[in-house]
Amino acid sequence: MADKRKAYIAAIIYAFIIGLSFMFVKMTLTVASPLDILAHRFTIALIGATILVRINKDKLKFDWKDLLQILPLAIFYPMLFFALQVFGLAHTSSSEAGIIHATVPIFTLVFARELLKERATGGQLVFISLSVIGVIYILFMNGVGAEMTNLIGNGLILLSAVAAALYNIFARKLTQQYSLLTLTYVMTLIGFIVFNVIAIGNHVMNGTIKQFSQPLMHTDFVISILYLGILSSLVTSYLSNFVLSKIEASKMSVFSNFATLITILAGVVFLQEEFHLYHLVGAIVIIIGVVGTNYFGEGGRHKSRET
Repeated sequence: MADKRKAYIAAIIYAFIIGLSFMFVKMTLTVASPLDILAHRFTIALIGATILVRINKDKLKFDWKDLLQILPLAIFYPMLFFALQVFGLAHTSSSEAGIIHATVPIFTLVFARELLKERATGGQLVFISLSVIGVIYILFMNGVGAEMTNLIGNGLILLSAVAAALYNIFARKLTQQYSLLTLTYVMTLIGFIVFNVIAIGNHVMNGTIKQFSQPLMHTDFVISILYLGILSSLVTSYLSNFVLSKIEASKMSVFSNFATLITILAGVVFLQEEFHLYHLVGAIVIIIGVVGTNYFGEGGRHKSRET
């Protein structure tokens, strides 16, 4: 019970960080290209991960065989998830992205049933749907429902949701085989290599290599990239790996709807957007959905039978 309580706390922190990351990504897009953002983001993340390894007593132990086994996980998250997210946000609004991101629990539930053989109870299905409805309700009442015309941006965000769901599935198994520090470091290292090679290679081919470091001259960009690199890349990788080592993938994924709620609240707090009654109603629906999904899952059902 203590481990699961810690897992749920970690999942909530994860949702807060991811929810705010949409705002910071939009800020960086005013200064740099998506590829440069990803390269700088994972450079910062790798520096943070290396420092973490240095101060941690447990030494990393992995070889080429381990790298190949972890590679599929890193492809889905961070590579595909963050790449599709930043390119999608370059073509659509964060609110529209939030609506589509709410489909992560649905994709995860489908993949978990097919690949992990995790059974979903009837109550779990109902509350996952309720949580998604809460997210869609808030964003529809915000007036964005009729404005989703950019198919490219929306399509990329939808693919990022699929990538996140597949990551939930693959991480569920690998977190039982490798330490959280090893998984987090290897995933960050792969993201660093791939995005820097692509970004720098693109600048070399176009003769614009000097532009690669120019965004670092902007204070807002530096603050945003530190948030995205340390918190939204490194810390979220560690937290999600930890959560998935303790609870089912379908339960973890539903917390992504908390992230959308945080995205909206960030607009209210930092952008002085108005807070309406429907925000409160939607928030309550989302919270009920998250709590209900976890309570009526396999663990919650077994617990209720024991008592």
